[in-house]
Amino acid sequence: MDKMLAVLCVLVLLSSYCPVLCVFQKLYCSLSHSCDCDFRPNIRDLEWDIYKNVFGQHLVQDIVSEEVVTFLQNKNPERPLVLSFHGSSGTGKTLVSSMLGAHLFGSAMSSPYVHQFVATLHFPVSHHVQQYRRELKSWVQGNLTECAHSIFIFDEMEKMPPGLVDVLEPFLGPSHIVFCTNYRKAVYVFISTTGEEVINKAALENRQSGREREAITLADLEDAIAQAVYNTTTSGFFQSSIIQQKLITHFVPFLPLSRAHVERCVRLQLCQRGHCQRSDVVEAVGRDVIFHPVQGQYFSTTGCKAVSAKIDLFL
Repeated sequence: MDKMLAVLCVLVLLSSYCPVLCVFQKLYCSLSHSCDCDFRPNIRDLEWDIYKNVFGQHLVQDIVSEEVVTFLQNKNPERPLVLSFHGSSGTGKTLVSSMLGAHLFGSAMSSPYVHQFVATLHFPVSHHVQQYRRELKSWVQGNLTECAHSIFIFDEMEKMPPGLVDVLEPFLGPSHIVFCTNYRKAVYVFISTTGEEVINKAALENRQSGREREAITLADLEDAIAQAVYNTTTSGFFQSSIIQQKLITHFVPFLPLSRAHVERCVRLQLCQRGHCQRSDVVEAVGRDVIFHPVQGQYFSTTGCKAVSAKIDLFL
């Protein structure tokens, strides 16, 4: 059935009648879950979602939105979009990665073209690296053949066996079209806490100097993050050829969150539960969160990660 519909669509594409084309495209996509049907990027909603629901992350809002827009507007990109998210727990790294899937594919994160890997789940045994490398290369290559627009998300890179992700290097470069498959339309997202010390130190110095948070720039942090992930022995990017070849589009810093940011997380989740007016819960959660350093109490040690459980406690 799918093959017949595919042939039908090809025939229609040769037609010069747009109304007919649209009708047959809709018919085909109503019966098919193909990549071309599921890949429906909504950049405006992505930008709004990041702006509205990611708190305290001006760098993330600017970099991710701009890079995704630029990448998708180019019908023949020179290389894939490769973003590496870095920062402390609870600062929004996983949230933003899920937003990408949600707004690029019609079936959101449940799309068969959004692939998520968690180091401790999928690659738990460090001495099985060679086996993992073979399996990962085969998986990525097969799925890119199926859908050139695939998204690959690698979480817990700080726990990833070093050397494993280097098998992806051939897919991340500028000139890889193999067997009619364009590897340059894919999106890769790496998520890690490695580099958080660099980021948190910069945020603390900025705060102590009395400067605005928004004064922190990507140029202040990106090279230092790259050095940290490359030189940290427990990092999945330890002495990685991907770093050496400069195949990461951007290292994206997620700044530590202040009490005001945590309280915004609380308000958002309360509203989602239908309790927008419970300012008492907002204050209670804010008091219960641990902040650091001891002198100053500037930043949450867990970001917004524990907010849901604390709301359950005080609601």
